[in-house]
Amino acid sequence: MKIRVINPNTTAGMTEKIGEAAARVAAPGTRIVASNPRSGPVSIESHFDEAISAVGVIEEVRAGELEHTDAYILACFGDPGLLAAREITRAPVIGIAEAAFHLATLISTRFSIVTTLGRTGIIAEHLLQSYGFAHHCRRVRAAEIPVLDLEDNGALALDRIIDECLRAKAEDNIGAIVLGCGGMADLTAQISEAVGLPIIEGVTAAVKLAESLVSLGLGTSKFGDLDFPRAKAFSGQFEFLSHGQ
Repeated sequence: MKIRVINPNTTAGMTEKIGEAAARVAAPGTRIVASNPRSGPVSIESHFDEAISAVGVIEEVRAGELEHTDAYILACFGDPGLLAAREITRAPVIGIAEAAFHLATLISTRFSIVTTLGRTGIIAEHLLQSYGFAHHCRRVRAAEIPVLDLEDNGALALDRIIDECLRAKAEDNIGAIVLGCGGMADLTAQISEAVGLPIIEGVTAAVKLAESLVSLGLGTSKFGDLDFPRAKAFSGQFEFLSHGQ
């Protein structure tokens, strides 16, 4: 089984860490291929960043289709381009936010999210609503650290995330915490040990869900809105995305 883990930003160091975290939990026989787009934002911290990064996600899925990929994971907590990616492949495509929410509800009746910035916390709240998990989430909390601090100031970022998780444990009346950034994929064990609650991280959660779907022979439905896009030409800088002509 081949799973392509797509980091929608262009920071190669983060892609490497995400790939290593995915590989640590993958079953024997599962091959993890971690990749990121060649063009786009170095981190994703806004609706604007997500919109730009979605094109890169599509490029990465198209590349994966040429390599007979069995499943895809979008390793950004905003799940940018998720539905568009599902339209262009029969393979399962899993966003890490949706994966983490599902697993959190299987082990607790209430969870909180600890993410990077307050503005991305608002995006997480939108996802909770659209995925139907809002009533399970007690609070979305922000450690108020830029995403790239996870790369450049790792020790300080970890301390701030742990502090916020401890506040969530003390104040939110929850059973679990979801980490709200793909860049936290390598921190789960340290945070869990420090906090003493189940910590769900979306990259690793998505790997296990992807393996389950592939092993069950389940892929993206091609009936309804996730059917392949209608054939059409694209113009200008997006001409390379023309399909079915």
